[in-house]
Parts: sequence; structure tokens; C-alpha cells
Amino acid sequence: MAPSIRLNPTFSTLMIRSLLFPYLCLFLILPALANKKPNVIFVLADDLGIGDLSPTNPQCKIKTPHLQKMADEGITFFDAHSSSAVCTPTRYGLLTGRYNWRSRLARGVLSGTSDHLIPADRETVAHLLKRNGYDTQMVGKWHLGWDWPRNPKDQTLWKSIDFTQPVKNGPTINGFDHYYAHCGSLDMPPYVWIDTGQATMAPKRQEGVTKNQDPYGWYRKGPISEDFVIDEVLPHLFEKSMTYIKDRSAQAKQGHPFFLYLALPAPHTPIVPVPPFIGASGLNPYADFVMQVDHHMGELFASLKKAGVDDNTLVIFSSDNGCSPEGNFGVLKKHGHDPSAGFRGHKADIYEGGHRVPFIARWPGEIEEAQQSQALACLTDFYATMREIVSSEDARGGEDSFSLVPAFKGKSTTNRQTLISHSIGGSFSIRHGDYKLCLCAGSGGWSAPKEPDAKRQKLPPLQLFDLKNDPSEQTNLATTHPEQVNRLLSLLQKEVSNGRCTPGKPAENDRKVSFLPPGVTIPWK
Repeated sequence: MAPSIRLNPTFSTLMIRSLLFPYLCLFLILPALANKKPNVIFVLADDLGIGDLSPTNPQCKIKTPHLQKMADEGITFFDAHSSSAVCTPTRYGLLTGRYNWRSRLARGVLSGTSDHLIPADRETVAHLLKRNGYDTQMVGKWHLGWDWPRNPKDQTLWKSIDFTQPVKNGPTINGFDHYYAHCGSLDMPPYVWIDTGQATMAPKRQEGVTKNQDPYGWYRKGPISEDFVIDEVLPHLFEKSMTYIKDRSAQAKQGHPFFLYLALPAPHTPIVPVPPFIGASGLNPYADFVMQVDHHMGELFASLKKAGVDDNTLVIFSSDNGCSPEGNFGVLKKHGHDPSAGFRGHKADIYEGGHRVPFIARWPGEIEEAQQSQALACLTDFYATMREIVSSEDARGGEDSFSLVPAFKGKSTTNRQTLISHSIGGSFSIRHGDYKLCLCAGSGGWSAPKEPDAKRQKLPPLQLFDLKNDPSEQTNLATTHPEQVNRLLSLLQKEVSNGRCTPGKPAENDRKVSFLPPGVTIPWK
């Protein structure tokens, strides 16, 4: 009989533990990786047309290789829209997930000295992400107002602000842990950097450039601090952003992600490309400036790779509205370039060129490469998209926001069925399916016919377009398709009065919203 072998219990236990330990670690790590929240960077260009990038315009004459590479590695939306055709209201919609016209701002934009637009109790995507463990940073053009410390004894711009005192009600009340920003557009004084509530330097002089002096690089005269150099603002903001990425990378790798909202001042006026981009496009300074934006995006992606966080970072690139006439459409056209890519109108307009914008998203391993989507999308959809990505059940905001995750995963549509757009003059349009109804006689903005001219010409107060067969909005079908007009008017009335276009309990608008042109009733005859 063979002798029995008796193992030492302690030795046996250690052997079993050593064999099982790697599998136990893998079991514990896999769920953590599956639930790992991505870093998020949203880059919002300023006055960049859908035709100004090669991913959204095959006939684009401006070289944008870095954004093309981003599109090749991610998804490009061809039917994406800003919620407004101008700056301030679009930024409101992007951050709140709520249509801008529901706010107190009925038309136009804020100035560089306007008080804050988004109240502290209005939910934003920054609030959402902060509650879900994100560090939140805003860099660049805020243009949503903050409350400058005022000097009641002098109301001139130069002396009405006490730049030594803290700014109140800046981006920190809207969910951002930190911010480094300029209050308005880059052509709006005061030209002062505010770093989380405090001016980095008080201005001691005034500066400005007239259109006669520089038709591309003009900016309004006003106070400017010594550390605010107009030509260097764009690269300066990218440098600030890349420093933030570097500083946050270690925490991000340990499961503490970041959200960076980088709001560019370009290619809005002042159009001030720097070497080696001056003349690089062969078109004009506007095209040169777009090329510079593209170059800096390449630097941003390189910084993500260098910091070791590229694989777990969702980057979205878009624009706040269409291209401005300041880009000089006439000169660009001579070179065969159209910033609106064949769509009618431009910045400020209710027509597609006013609010159809480039929208590219890249997220390695999560968004399949080289996708091209025709899904209807709006910048307000950023809120619901992030809510789904971070698996938050907390639905405090996003009344007009639909998640883009289905499109990220290859679906042809999302849950968005309608789109309400808004012009600088406060005109509305509503889109459902192929039909779009514009509630104005003209462009509602800056292109011909402007609203006063359209009324003098006694043009119809409503314009109905079939975007499938008439994407350039040339043939008004309102009189021949009254049933479509009334269907869209009823939809608009419902979504305005409900205070939301998403499912849920009706909400309140911040003001009484009027959308019907004079003399138009529902039903329309």
C-alpha cells in the first residue's frame, strides 16, 4: 500500500491562493474598467461654417488635416445644429441642454460687460459631471455674462469696473470648479483675463482697431491689460488647456476624470492668424485662421497622447453657428470655397447656413472609426449624451436634450424627432422629417432679404421648405402645402408651451415666448 502524503495545510492554502489570485484580480478589475468614466473635452469654435472643414465639405478649399484625422477616427454628423444662429444663445443651449429662447434672452447676444445669464439654480452639464466625480474646467470665450464689480460714481466703460475686485456669478455658479476666460467675443472689451473670479491683471490703457485699419483684424476700442495680447489669444488658450490636461492626467488615470470646456475665440473677428499661418491657405486671412485652429487641435490631441489619457477621452468639436460675413464670402467664392457648403444663409440667419454646424466626436474604443451620421442632432444634446455616458439617473435639466449615444453606436437616428432653431432677430423655425417651417418673411438675420426688406416686398410671413429635395431652401411651399404648415405650427406650439421637447412633466419657460409673426394664427389659412 502506497504511503499517504499529507500536505501542510498552510502550504496548501498558500498554493491555492497564489493560483487564484490573478483571476481574482481580473474579476475585480474588469467591472471597474467597464464602468470607467471618460475624460471629456468639448471644443466649441466661434463662427466656423459647416463648409470650412474637409470632413463636412468634400469641396472645402481649406486644409484641415487634424480635424480630418479626428473624423477618420470617430464620427461626423452632417445634420447637426447649434440651437441659435449666434454666439450667446448657443452657449446657453450647449451647457443647459435647454433651448436658448426659453431664457430671458429673446434675441441678440450679450456684450462684454453684461451680467450673468444662467442663474445658479439652472442645471448645466458641468453640474451633472461634477456630481459624478469630474473636475470641471472652462477655458476661453464665456459670452454668457458675469457680474463685474461696478464703480457707481463713473459709468464710462474705462472707469465703471473695478478690476481689482472679484468678479461674481461667473462660470463657478454654473458647475465649473475653475475657469480662465474672457467675458465676451474677442472684439468686445474689456480685454481682461479672469482666472476663477479674479482679473490676472488690471488694464491701464485702452486699445482697438477699426475696420478701416484692418477689415479682418478689427476689434472695438476698450480697456486692455498688458497680459492680454489679441494676436496671441488663440494659442494662449490652447496652451492653458494643454497644461490643464497635463496637470489632471495623474488623477484621471486613477479614476478621477476631467471635463474641459474649451470655447475658442476663432475664427470670429478679430481674424488674426499668426506665422506660419499668415497666407498659408492661399485664400484669405479667414481661411488662414481656420488652418491655425486645425493646427492647434492637432497639438491638443498630441497632448492627450503624451499625458497618457487619449484612450479614455471623448473629444467633441463643433461651432456655435455658421460662418460670419466677416470671413468675406466674396473673396472665398472666387477661390471656389463656400463656408456654408451650399446651404442658404450664414451666421445670424434662420436658414440652414446660420445654424447647421460641423460636429465631430472621437472616443477611442467606444466610437467606431470613420462613421458618417445623418442623424438629426443639436448642441443641446450634449447634456443628455453625458447623462447616459456617466449612467446618471439624475434628470435635473436637459429639457431639450436627446442622447447621441445611439448614433455613436452606429444607429441611424436618435430619439430626436424635431428641431427648433432661432435667429439673431428672434425668429423661429421648426423641423420635423424633411419639412422645415420658418416663421419669418426673410432670413430673420443678416442675409438678404433681411426682415424689414422682406416685409416691404410683402413676402409671405411663413416659409416652408422640403430639405430633402430643396436643401438650399429656394422654393417656398407654404401656400401649396398648408397641411404641413399647420402640422408644424401645432408641433411648435406644443413644444413651446410644454417648456420642453423631451418626455416628462411640463416645465416653465423663463418668459412668455411669442413665436407667431404678426397676422399669423393657428390654424393658418
